[in-house]
Amino acid sequence: PRSTLFPYTTLFRSNHKSNQDGKFHLKLTIMSQELKKMNKIQSTKKIYSILDEELEKYIHSIQILII
Repeated sequence: PRSTLFPYTTLFRSNHKSNQDGKFHLKLTIMSQELKKMNKIQSTKKIYSILDEELEKYIHSIQILII
């Protein structure tokens, strides 16, 4: 496969002031040669475009690690 999203994706809630009910903090680890070849801004834009609806509805913050 070109890219692999590890099943160790972590979802957690936070209790800080700006946290929104029903939205999660997300840590993603993605193995992708395609994304590794891009600079950080390009790879982040690509991931955000794929997760567009989820970011709008369910995700408060996201941390991404590309390996």
